[in-house]
Parts: sequence; C-alpha cells; structure tokens
Amino acid sequence: MIEKTIRINYLYDFYQSLLTDKQNNYMRMYYLDDWSLGEISEHFEVSRQAVYDNIRRTEALLEEYEEKLSLFTRYQKRNEALKELRTLIEAKRDKEEILRVLHTLDKLE
Repeated sequence: MIEKTIRINYLYDFYQSLLTDKQNNYMRMYYLDDWSLGEISEHFEVSRQAVYDNIRRTEALLEEYEEKLSLFTRYQKRNEALKELRTLIEAKRDKEEILRVLHTLDKLE
C-alpha cells in the first residue's frame, strides 16, 4: 500500500498539469494533504462514492500517462545511473566504467 501511495505521488508530481482542476483537488487532498474520502466529499458536497470513483479514475489516468510518456521510469533510471556514477567516482574506478555510465545517462535524455 505504501509503495502504491509513493508511486501515485510521483506520477502526480510528473503529470498533475495534465489533470483537470477537480482531479487535481481530489488527488492533492487525498494523497498530499491526507484527507479522508468522507472529508473530501463533505468539502465538495458530493457523495463519498463520487470522490472514490474520481480518485480511482485519476490514478488509472496517471498510469496511462506514464505508460505513454515514461517520465517517472526515465527519472528512476537516471537516478540509478547517477548513484552508480557516484559510486564509481568515489571508488576511483577506471575511466572506461565511468564513461559507460555517462553514456547510459546520455541515452536517457
């Protein structure tokens, strides 16, 4: 459950500008501000089920955006390559290994 929440938060960070105001409000309140479905439904004077459905549809939409654009996946790969590069540099590895990782980073752009 925590992994899902973290993933949705990242996807939201990357793709929030593609969402409607309503989707943004519900997602921000639910995931970032930790409001319950009941609190959100009271605030907007809609049913709890309507909030739940909107959030689930928005989550699916965020996953669809990621499937098509892969911004989060590329971000993760860049971070992994940067960690590897940092380790190689700190260990004073040879230039060939460092260049290999730099080449990997270059391809991710």
